[in-house]
Amino acid sequence: MKEFKVFVQDKPGELARVTEALASQAVNIKAISSEGGLESTFLRVVTGDIATTEKAFKLAGLKFEANEILTIELMDRPGELAKIARRLARAAVNVASIYILGSKNGKTEVAMVVSDMQRAKAAIR
Repeated sequence: MKEFKVFVQDKPGELARVTEALASQAVNIKAISSEGGLESTFLRVVTGDIATTEKAFKLAGLKFEANEILTIELMDRPGELAKIARRLARAAVNVASIYILGSKNGKTEVAMVVSDMQRAKAAIR
């Protein structure tokens, strides 16, 4: 799974432009967030279809970058994410972005972009 960081202008219609690009290629969005600042504005998008997402963004003329994400399943109760965050901190792994993809049957699926995938995987075992 990948996170797509899509660079957009800070103006009305940019969310529509990005989501319509995905809809035109029948790509379902699993998670989305936005971040704006003085120098850049972007959307972070997670989908279930990497190749078609890339195609959709290219066809729409959108500038983007893709990052691998780590997905983990946690028990849906207080403190579970804190335990994982502490393990990652001890392993000197930075979390650049994080999403809750959904909750079902007492479990929560979390996705994150990390600075070192191998160390992150070792830390959460």
